[in-house]
Amino acid sequence: MQSDNAGQAEAADTGIWQPDLTNRARPVYLAIADALAGDIAGGRLAAGQRLPPQRVLADRLGVDLTTVSRAYTEARRRGLLDARVGQGTFVRAPNAPSESAAPVPSQRPAFAPAAVIDMTMNQPPLPDSPELLDRVRQGLAQAMLHLDPQALLRYPEADAGFRAGEDDRAAGAHWLGRRLPDLEDSGRIVVCPGTQSALLALLCMLTRPGDTVCTEALTYPGFKAIARQLGLRVVGVAMDGDGLDPDALRAAVEAHAPKALYCTPTLHNPTTANLPAERRAAIAAIARTHNIPIIEDDIYGVLPQDAPPPIAALAPDVTFHVVGLAKCVAPGLRVTYVAAPDARQASRLAATQRATILGTPPIPAAVATQWITDGTADALLTAIRAEATARQRMARDLLPPESVTAHAEGFHLWLSLPPAWTRGEFAAHLRSAGIAAAVSDVFLTAGPAPEALRICLGAPVSRADCRRMLETLTDALDQSPALAGIVI
Repeated sequence: MQSDNAGQAEAADTGIWQPDLTNRARPVYLAIADALAGDIAGGRLAAGQRLPPQRVLADRLGVDLTTVSRAYTEARRRGLLDARVGQGTFVRAPNAPSESAAPVPSQRPAFAPAAVIDMTMNQPPLPDSPELLDRVRQGLAQAMLHLDPQALLRYPEADAGFRAGEDDRAAGAHWLGRRLPDLEDSGRIVVCPGTQSALLALLCMLTRPGDTVCTEALTYPGFKAIARQLGLRVVGVAMDGDGLDPDALRAAVEAHAPKALYCTPTLHNPTTANLPAERRAAIAAIARTHNIPIIEDDIYGVLPQDAPPPIAALAPDVTFHVVGLAKCVAPGLRVTYVAAPDARQASRLAATQRATILGTPPIPAAVATQWITDGTADALLTAIRAEATARQRMARDLLPPESVTAHAEGFHLWLSLPPAWTRGEFAAHLRSAGIAAAVSDVFLTAGPAPEALRICLGAPVSRADCRRMLETLTDALDQSPALAGIVI
């Protein structure tokens, strides 16, 4: 890497700024942002000066494009840069309002934070590993090399029913095999374009408008949205610290005769509860007795290494086991595997999927198969779990233990508020500090909403950002709403 003087001389000759990254111990994207800050403070970059396009700078530095994108995002968060649509990225004048967007009445006031940490989407932390990103890129290239071009240029044959090929279903069976060790028949597997699409197809197959479905008293908002769209009645079933209460479920089943039960037994969203093995067995027995299909959302199931076996391992004959890759591999890879009770039910689900969304596009299915086959998916899972564990440790160190429910290997936590705060006041206070979080109301299906919020530790890009977010939460919990909300 060049020295400061050499880098400045080349920048002068070419008009392209290039940071000096020698002797920097921080991650590369933070080192680039630090270099930007240093060159602006030292006068080597002037207000209004245009920075090189991200791809150009990535090529010159020999780093991944994602690294430079994260660096520019971090610099904008610090108020150092402005991105102007169609023009490029420029050094921001000191104390100048952002020019990234024209002012509109709904825009945040100038004194608000430059960027919001959006924790309303529960996403995994981004692994900070250039080697892993290179492996991801190589896997993408290999998947494209192996993909039959005709899969893109034509629709599948009618008798294929838009169902994924044998290789993709076999990869799904292999991925699910760590939780369902007896799953050998890939004919039970349906490949779907994301968990939301899988839930839509399942509810379309199992219910009709006006039917009742049961779920936990607090549940995934995406399920609520689909049920509402399909005209279903959702009955929330009581929970406690261990998750869904089997006795309450039995009473709800006898009272309402639901057509299906949707539940998240492992790392429940939002409370993080892990349903004990004996409760899973009790729920399976209730479903068998009353012939109620279970939709088991196991999207977080591979994160904890100590989770009990899924309900599908206890009652495969009544359970549709749903496992997406969004939370444990890559949110942008919209691939989900459903293990149906048998091949006949899988064919019915595939036919329903064809009627609603046709099927899974071949490119993401091919990428998922490649990553599962070559071990990239396992490497990403391991990296996500390790980063989540580090962030949970940080949360335990900073937040009051009586307020937090979490799992050491998950990346969200359930924050119960002290009596002085209401969830609305606390969420508004966080928003003013540049943090958006989901309040309990969005998950509610029964009973009064608890004074609590879901906190996603994966939303901050870096571990340092996560610490700042947790410190903001800690400070807010220590204040009273009267002091936090004072206006002069």
